[in-house]
Amino acid sequence: MFSRNDFSIWSILRKCIGMELSKITMPVIFNEPLSFLQRLTEYMEHTYLIHKASSLSDPVERMQCVAAFAVSAVASQWERTGKPFNPLLGETYELVRDDLGFRLISEQVSHHPPISAFHAEGLNNDFIFHGSVYPKLKFWGKSVEAEPKGTITLELLEHNEAYTWTNPTCCVHNIIVGKLWIEQYGNVEITNHKTGDKCVLNFKPCGLFGKELHKVEGYIQDKSKKKLCALYGKWTECLYSVDPATCDAYKRNDKKSTEEKKNSKQMSTSEESDEMPMPDSESVFVIPGSVLLWRIAPRPPNSAQMYNFTSFAMILNEVDKEMESVIPKTDCRLRPDIRAMENGEIDQASEEKKRLEEKQRAARKNRSRSEEDWRTRWFHQGPNPYNGAQDWIYSGSYWDRNYFNLPDIY
Repeated sequence: MFSRNDFSIWSILRKCIGMELSKITMPVIFNEPLSFLQRLTEYMEHTYLIHKASSLSDPVERMQCVAAFAVSAVASQWERTGKPFNPLLGETYELVRDDLGFRLISEQVSHHPPISAFHAEGLNNDFIFHGSVYPKLKFWGKSVEAEPKGTITLELLEHNEAYTWTNPTCCVHNIIVGKLWIEQYGNVEITNHKTGDKCVLNFKPCGLFGKELHKVEGYIQDKSKKKLCALYGKWTECLYSVDPATCDAYKRNDKKSTEEKKNSKQMSTSEESDEMPMPDSESVFVIPGSVLLWRIAPRPPNSAQMYNFTSFAMILNEVDKEMESVIPKTDCRLRPDIRAMENGEIDQASEEKKRLEEKQRAARKNRSRSEEDWRTRWFHQGPNPYNGAQDWIYSGSYWDRNYFNLPDIY
């Protein structure tokens, strides 16, 4: 990656405090060489958790796996401070992973607001995972907050079950000066629409002294709100499940010992700082009797020089002759600005990005002159079949490989 030290993000952002950022053109140096459609595909890195959920007969154990999948889906955000490229309207991305047992198609279905829709299916017809995400970005002076609006749905076909949830808010701190760092916070509520079970996960904000940094905790409860199981861990690392009574007893003891420490030490409280808190040396204290649901795969040794990509992210933009002959011309692997940046040609990336953005604007003007509406190709708007929220539903036929009349967006 390129050094961003010579660039001041402040000079661009100071004009937009409290504004939404989707309309601001950012210099390419702040990007990472992937499109947001590819970034979304990283939800699929731990697909084995979906296959595992499918194989289980107990609905509470299935919910544990789905919760672990929902947490693992945001784990690759850790230290990913580069901004993915905004997809162009009509841009698509596909990924087929025989080894992980899925294939996925995504499309940029709206430009203002920017909405990306995706649809993944298990190669053994065991699951469908789909959703539409509108990352609402807000700038707050020292930090940029991304609230991922939109519903995510997982269907386990063998169990005739559907789960829905929304991802937590992601925040990048120290935009102006200092080391950029990331936290995710907010409640994620996963609903099993067949049994009425719910999993409520609280992604904790870092808090004073960084005590809560990256922590996730919550419960699985049945439809009468009885707690069936407690979950805890860190979204950057792992998730455990344990009996709720054991968890509550541990928490009470922990609280007592913290208060005793406080009284003996009289900690000084400083105002909340934007500096990166140092995480506790011991990572997650494992409560006796806990079961490990998920642990993150370590990043490759050269990750820090490669935009902090995971091994999964590093292959997302790969293309070979054989692939080039089957993918549609709208696939982001063929997008010239991202490719130039990946190849280390930063000036060319910047020129191409400008050219593509101008081309998109011109196409939009032409459409409004001829009063022609943009038609999405692989998705259509409709209510989510399970929670009724506005969503984008896969229309089918992408994998027939019959790509005629595609828009010329690059």
